[in-house]
Order: sequence, then C-alpha cells, then structure tokens
Amino acid sequence: MKPLNEMRLKIESRSVNEAFGRSVVAAFAAQLDPNVEEISDIRTAVSEAVTNCIVHAYANSVGPIYIWSGIYENGIIKIKIRDSGCGIEDVRKAMEPLYTTLGGERAGLGFAVMESFCDKVRVRSKKGIGTVVTLEKRIKGRDSDA
Repeated sequence: MKPLNEMRLKIESRSVNEAFGRSVVAAFAAQLDPNVEEISDIRTAVSEAVTNCIVHAYANSVGPIYIWSGIYENGIIKIKIRDSGCGIEDVRKAMEPLYTTLGGERAGLGFAVMESFCDKVRVRSKKGIGTVVTLEKRIKGRDSDA
C-alpha cells in the first residue's frame, strides 16, 4: 500500500541529533491530529530507536541515520529508522528486556519500550551491514479521549 504522505530525513549519529529526529517525526505525525499520549508514544519510540543507532550501531564513530515516515489510511503511521552500522548478531536476543551488550548504565529496555508504545515493531539486521527498525502505530486522534 502506498502512503498518502511521506518524509525522509538523514542525520548524523550524534547524541545532539536524537531530539531533532524525534521532533521531526512528531511534527510529521501531527497531521493525523494525535492526542497528547499518542504523540508522546511516537516521540519516545523514535527516541529509543535513534539512541540505539547512536550507542550501538556506531559505538566509536559517527555514521548516518536514515529516518523515513509514511502516513497511511485509517490513521496509520509507519516509521523506519535505518543505520549502516555494525548490525545486530542476534535480533531475538537483543529484543529481550534487560539484555544489553554494553552493561553499565544501559538498562537494555530500548526494544521493549518501542514495543510498549507502538502497535507493531519489526527489526531486521545484518552483521556488518546495518539495522532497520520499523515502527507502526494507529492514531485514534483526539476523538478517542471522549
């Protein structure tokens, strides 16, 4: 199915760009008239995905992060966050809550957070090539608060 509207963004994997990436996607999603909770969910999920690129994909370097978003019928927004980094060796393991390859202050909850705020989360990755995280959420809009 072809999107009704779409946007693309390329940012560098610098922590200062994480807020910019999530703000751009939230601004794009605004055309669906989301309620406060829905826009917060989108911002949080995108933030987690972009942070994963910064922290894991390009751990000791700077590389590109590609963000695409499309609006579909019935209030569906799809967001893809893609990197060309190191890739994930075991996606299933990486998506387990509390699993982290870095330890320290990292909680290993990024994918769990994305899953809790979106209707669908799909992760595809190839070692040495990169990762694509696809987030999907149906926006019910302000009418759902009534």
